[in-house]
Amino acid sequence: MTQQRNPNVIGGSPKIFRIAAIGFALLILSMVLTRTTFLTIEPGQKGVLFKRFGGGLKMDKIYDQGFHVVAPWNKMFIYDVRINEALEQMKVLSKNGLDINVELSFRYNPVFDRIGYLHNQVGVDYLGRILKPEIRSATREVIGKYSEEELYSTKREAIQDEIFQRTRDAVSEKNLVIDAVLIREIELPEQIKQRIEEKLGAEQEALRYDYLLDQERKEAERKVIEAQAKADANRILNQSLTSNILRDKGIEATLQLANSPNSKVVIVGGGEEGLPLILGN
Repeated sequence: MTQQRNPNVIGGSPKIFRIAAIGFALLILSMVLTRTTFLTIEPGQKGVLFKRFGGGLKMDKIYDQGFHVVAPWNKMFIYDVRINEALEQMKVLSKNGLDINVELSFRYNPVFDRIGYLHNQVGVDYLGRILKPEIRSATREVIGKYSEEELYSTKREAIQDEIFQRTRDAVSEKNLVIDAVLIREIELPEQIKQRIEEKLGAEQEALRYDYLLDQERKEAERKVIEAQAKADANRILNQSLTSNILRDKGIEATLQLANSPNSKVVIVGGGEEGLPLILGN
């Protein structure tokens, strides 16, 4: 009696393997297509495409935000083109050779319509390869021209502006933009810091005394001018008052008193100048 084979157990094994292999291949293909063919560029991002079999990187073609379909053998590089901020801490030498700890922040972004050239020349790690080294170099060069006192008090804004200008000019050739450089802290040795603060305090006290002396000087000048004005007024008045004018003024005053409702006695010719004497209650 002939034994009948079960095609699903032994004789059918190659068929099962073929079905499993096809299913596995379809699964891998689905994963590849899902992950690399269909992608979304988010707001604030731009993309540049590398075509493996089509001439390489398309530097002039920039892909905007939204949904895109990319062949699985090509690759889309996505760049954040919004303004970002980074912090940098470093130790630099002052003009006098003293170690200074500096902490600063800077705002930056790539030139969005030049990200193809940025990717071709630098790549996605432009922050570490270009921006931070340029910031460090500019900071060392600029701070090395100033003394500790200037760094601590009077020149911080000028130093900040000069670091910004130097870095901006250097990175513009690499298709990058520096929006601002801000010095957050300049840390000096405590002994140097205390000495500078004492000196600045003495200068402020001297300025206060100079201000007070100037105010006293101006007040004295004002009083002299006021006294001189009064003296000149009295001199002019004395020169203009003759005996006749005084007599007329006395008569006018007598008439005004005589017309008042108060009780009085008027004696005509009672004074030295012949003016009336008025005796009231």
